[in-house]
Amino acid sequence: MSDRPIRVIVADDQAAVRDGLVTILDHEPDIDVVGSAVDGATAVELARRLTPAVVLMDLRMPGVDGIAATRTLTALDPAPAVLVLTTYADDASIVGALQAGAAGYLTKSAGRAQIVSAITATADGHRTFAPEIASAMVRGLTHRTALERIAAAHALTVQETRVLQLLSERRTNRAIAESLYVSVATVKTHVNNLFGKLQVGSRAEAAALVERVRDHGL
Repeated sequence: MSDRPIRVIVADDQAAVRDGLVTILDHEPDIDVVGSAVDGATAVELARRLTPAVVLMDLRMPGVDGIAATRTLTALDPAPAVLVLTTYADDASIVGALQAGAAGYLTKSAGRAQIVSAITATADGHRTFAPEIASAMVRGLTHRTALERIAAAHALTVQETRVLQLLSERRTNRAIAESLYVSVATVKTHVNNLFGKLQVGSRAEAAALVERVRDHGL
């Protein structure tokens, strides 16, 4: 059983969401919100200074995003448990957060009771996932394995693999650029390189390759 009250940092770039969560959690006698952050870098800085038990982490934030921040936070000593609370429930976000070391994953459709319960469980060392996340976790892990096999077979760079992952989810160049915090021109360069390495002529063919490897192997 963790110490009470549970020291929590809330990280979300949207002020209304961040302030709302702080207000909700401040009314919980077993939770002490010790800080709030507008991005991943600030969350890491506060965690180093304030040693929270749990960081409630959004994923899509400017600068250092939630996945990168989670990776840094879980390497600290002592390391807080990271509980993701985000709008996004796509396979890439879920798998990325888990690989970074997140202990739990909720979507922002979660109610007050579910969030409080998840914070308590996470502080006590349990892994907590929203019900709708479970099937996506299985899909995402399978999808990730396919991407890793393609990357190894075709000598893709890390960034090219990330672009292929997002491309296989039928995202536009602009959406990929926003997700990776790069320019659209940079994404176009990666896409062209992918086409050459994979010997495909279109985004649809590249996505189909990922599906084929996922379902049947190389």
